[in-house]
Amino acid sequence: MGTAYIGLFNFTLARQGGGKFILRIEDTDRNRYVPDSEKRIFQMMQWLGLRPDESPLQGGPNGPYRQSERFDLYGEYARQLVASGHAYYAFETADELSALREAAQAEGRVIAVPSRELDPAAAQARVDAGEAAVIRLKVPREGETVVNDRLRDPIHFQNREIDDKVLLKADGFPTYHLANVVDDRLMGVTHVVRAEEWITSTPIHVLLYRAFGWDEPVFAHMPLLRNSDKSKISKRKNPTSVEWYQGQGFLPEAMLNFLATMGWTHPDGLEVFDLEEFARVFRLEDVTLGGPVFSQEKLRWYNGKYLREVLTEDEVAKRLHDFLAGQKVDLPLDDYFRSVVRLMTPRIEVFSEFLDKTPYFWSEEYPVTEKAQAAIDGARELLPELAATLKNLPTFDAAAIKAAFAAFAEEKGLKLGKVMPPVRAAVAGTMESPDLPDLLATLGRDRVVARISKLGA
Repeated sequence: MGTAYIGLFNFTLARQGGGKFILRIEDTDRNRYVPDSEKRIFQMMQWLGLRPDESPLQGGPNGPYRQSERFDLYGEYARQLVASGHAYYAFETADELSALREAAQAEGRVIAVPSRELDPAAAQARVDAGEAAVIRLKVPREGETVVNDRLRDPIHFQNREIDDKVLLKADGFPTYHLANVVDDRLMGVTHVVRAEEWITSTPIHVLLYRAFGWDEPVFAHMPLLRNSDKSKISKRKNPTSVEWYQGQGFLPEAMLNFLATMGWTHPDGLEVFDLEEFARVFRLEDVTLGGPVFSQEKLRWYNGKYLREVLTEDEVAKRLHDFLAGQKVDLPLDDYFRSVVRLMTPRIEVFSEFLDKTPYFWSEEYPVTEKAQAAIDGARELLPELAATLKNLPTFDAAAIKAAFAAFAEEKGLKLGKVMPPVRAAVAGTMESPDLPDLLATLGRDRVVARISKLGA
């Protein structure tokens, strides 16, 4: 979900500025590599309609777009920094580093790496002799590094509090810091919009840009999505996978609309708007940093608004049918299906609720709630007459059915509240269903009469 959120704002900024939206796969951390994650990212972006201009799928002038396919580049740039004195070879073992970290923590300072003090020529000789080494950034000991963020005042980091990060591991793989900066530079990236959790890494990136003699891009760190208790959004408190929401039958337009309001408000107060409108009025400077709350309840509200007010009835029916087909549910996309969808759209927020609320439309084997059974049992003597009344109507539409109920109640000296509920219970097995005359008209005379007659026998 965080990828979708940040992707939306990057996509929009690229469109506004006539630029390009680049999707790069940063897969050099082999310990965290998940084989199917790349495919899932592509599928998510396609579902949301956030089509990149350049990516491993589309290709482009700045490829390749998988960092694992750019492997040889990073070593060259890391060694360039060593040659210029902005980085150094480090030979400490894992055990030695662990001891150094413990000492640093005890003294309240960053880790001091002994290899930093080695003579560069001696260090190079050890590397040339085949000794394993990483390449670390040589952070200045004095002064400060300032991060200019479009959404914040300048952020000052004291250099003495920045440790010498590894840029290139002993196996030749780059760390995120080096690969990110090199690729952004080579791909012509002008704006870096990412989550605020990366702020503490940005001084490293600024130092790298300066070490290479390159201009920095514009940085903007978006506020993190939060749970209702203001903690960082996590799968323990909220489903964080877009696939989960897709599987529940949320609409991509509603999802994007909702994500656009995370940290930003439409200047005219609009709550429902599309991507085109978002791109028309969005300004990066208007993003607020209060920690937007990712509320499933609000997202469901947005989805319901799209079902009822944005999409046409035909669009809802078609998309719902496609969703059900994806769930291996085989229902014909016919007039009956469209009628049921029309009745149920005001009563659902997401597509996954549809079948649970409509079993009586598709089968004679539908559950009967305890409340519905009580309504049936309390009116068994009326059901045969009601069945006969409905069977003999000249026309079986909602208006005729409504008039028939009113006439029947008047003839029996009963209130409609004694006449209609048992019919609802008999034909639907629940007291929660669409307006009864519309429901009966949709089910059709034969099905309605048969159900009422069966339970009234």
